[in-house]
Amino acid sequence: MFAYQNPLDNIKKFFKSKSPLVYLIYINLGVIILVHLTNVVCWLFEIKNHAGTNANVSLLTYYLSLPADLGQISLRPWTLLTYMFLHENILHFLLNMIVLYFGGRIFLEYLTERKLLSVYILGGIAGALFYIGAFNFFPVFKGSISDSIALGASASVLAILFAIATYVPNYIIVLFIFGRVKLKYLALIIVLVDILSIPLGNAGGHIAHLGGAFWGFLYIILLKQGSNLSFRLKKINFGHLKFKKRKTTYENTYQTGRPLTDEEYNYRRKEKQERIDEILEKIARSGYSSLTKEEKALLFQSSNKNNS
Repeated sequence: MFAYQNPLDNIKKFFKSKSPLVYLIYINLGVIILVHLTNVVCWLFEIKNHAGTNANVSLLTYYLSLPADLGQISLRPWTLLTYMFLHENILHFLLNMIVLYFGGRIFLEYLTERKLLSVYILGGIAGALFYIGAFNFFPVFKGSISDSIALGASASVLAILFAIATYVPNYIIVLFIFGRVKLKYLALIIVLVDILSIPLGNAGGHIAHLGGAFWGFLYIILLKQGSNLSFRLKKINFGHLKFKKRKTTYENTYQTGRPLTDEEYNYRRKEKQERIDEILEKIARSGYSSLTKEEKALLFQSSNKNNS
């Protein structure tokens, strides 16, 4: 007999965790709140709230969104990153966060948190490059390039969805209307809809979506061939908002001048286990001989602890 688990309790538990997936959602939420609060303040105090040639673009959106024009990008290069956390439309935000939540949860069943963060960021950049390339190559966009901007997490979210759909294509999800659907079919439908929707409106958005989807697919293909394109950081400790750099040795890696709290101990044990899992994945793909000296040392150290 199985105990019933309230879905809301599972969601609450998830949002109390220290997962990068949670913090990606929090960052997106914080940015949309900041954008709308800024708009309210500017309206109340009659402050000019637009920049550039487009009066419909708020000041904050102007500086965080990704322009299509290469000259504007050279003045605001940070927008290659900031645009993927920026939303103005609440429905757009909610849809992206729902897909990010469910797609990210499936992703983390099979792959590591570091890979999730890498796919999100690099998928967003891939979407940006597709968007910029299309607007500067195809003649149809010539008249609108100076006023066009991209914003939203869609490319990053689709990168995660397509990555896991490529990794476990036959994973079955239950959709509210369509019932049980394999991930590979959902991914195929999304690609077809985006391609066919390009001439119907929001062409830049659909093209960026395709860029993110392509990166998610390519990332897993390269991963299966032995190329790990995840960020080369030991771990991003979101719980303490600081970066942990990769260590060159593994003995006494976590010694500090004070006793560790239970939270710190569990977190560090988890990050070390993730590293072991990555090494085992590498062995499965390319064999033991493909390991570096430090990877062999970590594996040997872990094996000794398990046998002691």
